[in-house]
Amino acid sequence: MEETYVLAYDLGTTGVKTCLFAITDRIRMKTHASRGYGLYVLDNGGVEQKADEWWEAMCETTRDIFSSTDVQPSQVKGISFCSQMQALILVDKDGVPVHNPMSYMDQRAGEELKKGIANGIQIAGANILKLIPSLRITGAVSSSVKDPLWKYKWLTAHEPEAASRAAAWLDVKEYIISRCTGRFVMTPDSAYSTLLYDTRKGHEGWSDELCRMFGVKRELLPEIIPCTACAGPLTEKAASGLGLVAGTPVFGGGGDATLIGVGSGCVKTGQTHIYSGTSGWVSTIVDHQMVDARYMIAAIVGAQEGKYNYFAEMETAGKCLEWVKDHLALDEIGIYLDKHDVCENQESIYTSLYDYMTKTISKIKPGAGGVIFTPWLHGNRCPFEDPNAAGMFFNIRLETGKTEMIRAVLEGVCYHLKWMLECQDRKIQTSKTIRFSGGGALSDVTSQMMADVLDRTIEVVDEPQDVGAVGAAALAGVGLGLIPDLEDVASYIPAAKTFTPDHSTQEAYMHNYRVFRELHDANRKLFAEINGRR
Repeated sequence: MEETYVLAYDLGTTGVKTCLFAITDRIRMKTHASRGYGLYVLDNGGVEQKADEWWEAMCETTRDIFSSTDVQPSQVKGISFCSQMQALILVDKDGVPVHNPMSYMDQRAGEELKKGIANGIQIAGANILKLIPSLRITGAVSSSVKDPLWKYKWLTAHEPEAASRAAAWLDVKEYIISRCTGRFVMTPDSAYSTLLYDTRKGHEGWSDELCRMFGVKRELLPEIIPCTACAGPLTEKAASGLGLVAGTPVFGGGGDATLIGVGSGCVKTGQTHIYSGTSGWVSTIVDHQMVDARYMIAAIVGAQEGKYNYFAEMETAGKCLEWVKDHLALDEIGIYLDKHDVCENQESIYTSLYDYMTKTISKIKPGAGGVIFTPWLHGNRCPFEDPNAAGMFFNIRLETGKTEMIRAVLEGVCYHLKWMLECQDRKIQTSKTIRFSGGGALSDVTSQMMADVLDRTIEVVDEPQDVGAVGAAALAGVGLGLIPDLEDVASYIPAAKTFTPDHSTQEAYMHNYRVFRELHDANRKLFAEINGRR
């Protein structure tokens, strides 16, 4: 079967992975290249990035791709994107940012949130006079300090000169699309994440009522196009920078929360997937909108018209294991996980530090010796909204070792995902077989732990860390007519591994899980006392 090539850019929090895919009866990766870029954490709660660093990383990785394959740039039939979401990039009429992009992790708009919605008579922390119209129009409400709306209000309040030069409000991939095509557009999933999008209107969905209510300039909000639509041809200038051919179709793509499910093969109503990358989430496809304000879960707009992703998110999942690598394995113990330095042994059977850590902790019994870790290293969203919440190791004793602590971190992430899954089950029926993706799914130890803690069958696809890029490639495939419909994507992405629950672990896990669920309420006031003044 003849191969058709598409290029997908996966723009994450800390780097881009550029992937060349061949589409036949499967979506197969031919080659890829990665580059990191900065994430700038400010003292006032701000978290920013630099748009030029995104573009430079894209240019470098694209050239790397074509230096490592026989495929020529002229053979690429389409370009698509998967990216982090809920950033704010205000650009001028020439597409130049008027301020550094504000990451989804940015928390400096606390006062704007209080003034804008967290006042007066409230339900679930939101002013009832603004909550009701928001729920009616969007099916959700902008009640988190990290939402783009409050970033916009912060910027207009604190840097009015910069805000006055803005001509368009974009998210990450929308900025990249503008740089590729010269057009300001936004896909429905990105538009919805602003919580200014009227889900009842389809692609005409900006809400004038919400713009007036929250004081947003309606003229900043760009044209909305489907995720599978062509946003425009690649310009000569962009093609020159990327090393591609001018005129190559550039598709709308989607955000990571949208496309990781698609790339995992979850495209039908009732299918659930779990993602563990920098952040983590549980998402189930539903055919109507719903919201659970108590547990901060909402059915968000996805790539498929008429379908939604019932979405519960935690801020730090795989990021917790990165923290372990940097601060337990590297800084403090010099990687002496087994009384020798794995970096000194060139014949080591382990191909990475993460492999080594997860294989090491597999020797520790479930329950981590009674140690429990809370994976709230950057606050939390679901099932409770608390920017002051933080990570902690609970129940460390004299006999506790570093391997128990590292295992407790992975178990803590699984406990939190189970908590969110249970919250979803209060309103819908999640699937008995769950697709697991993200960097966490690379580890068989973690995948089995997930099956055991959740008491569900876990399936993992090939290259689970790249499913966002696979989803972007699928959108381009649909846009090019290579794949009939997004509902057909699952047949292009089969499962590679299956993990079934080991019920002998249930007693240890469920005992710790019951304690885990009590730790936030028991420490909420203390988190506020120690972190609320920062």
